Amino acid sequence: MTHRLVNVGGIQLAVREWASANSLPSIVLVHGLASNSRLWDGAAAELARRGYHVLAIDQRGHGLSSKPDDGYDLHHVTADLAGLIDELRLDHPVVAGQSWGGNVVVELALRHPEATRGVCGVDGGLIQLSDRFKNWDECAEALQPPRLAGMRSADFERMMRNNYRGWPESAIAGTLANMQHHDDGTMSPWLSFERHMLVLRGLWEHRPLDQLATLRRPALFTPADSGDSWSQSKRRDYESAMRQNERVRVEWFSPAHHDLHAQYPERWADVLHRNISEGFLG
Repeated sequence: MTHRLVNVGGIQLAVREWASANSLPSIVLVHGLASNSRLWDGAAAELARRGYHVLAIDQRGHGLSSKPDDGYDLHHVTADLAGLIDELRLDHPVVAGQSWGGNVVVELALRHPEATRGVCGVDGGLIQLSDRFKNWDECAEALQPPRLAGMRSADFERMMRNNYRGWPESAIAGTLANMQHHDDGTMSPWLSFERHMLVLRGLWEHRPLDQLATLRRPALFTPADSGDSWSQSKRRDYESAMRQNERVRVEWFSPAHHDLHAQYPERWADVLHRNISEGFLG
């Protein structure tokens, strides 16, 4: 695995790359809100073992990428992704995104169908927050992130290991990498609170279900069923998506956490590989 910074549209995007030279398509992995590319490490390593050329990126404001004060709406972050694919001269990669990243890759397929052969939304892609909340203020109040800046890194790691007991070590390390760890033993999120809220506002404004019928690239969705009321609502959305467009395929992970790609990296990689090798995303 190698790491580099790629210039795209006036910013730098951090890219982790597992290289392989063969006829299989490249796979680009896109993280969710307040996450980072390292949450993909387990799945990326498994895909690379199967012979794929794999790249995982930090989106703007996140991880080791540039952190401008604006450009966090879906239009700009999707343009970042399209620009990266073009800059690296990737030949119609499969592009997978988790949560908010799922919405980004669906928007990529809608706005830039020439950039990809197909996309995968990992417990994301069809998120329409404006259907869940009466107004933006209610959404912002409910979904604003906790104020973690200044927390002791050791306390955060202890909490993560307790909450994610039994998860792969790659998932724990990836979660810890959501934070910048300081010499005094404290930490702070790579994504600032203010930029987090800008991303959230962009997600609030995004309505992918309204456009899904026009999607011209195949879209695989791998949602998580956590046994809650939101999971029931998601099932209705994915059933609607399949009725709207024959290019949509859904494979549920049940029971599973929202970060199912980190929780079950080999299993998720196997699902993606099967859908590529069978020709759905190939």
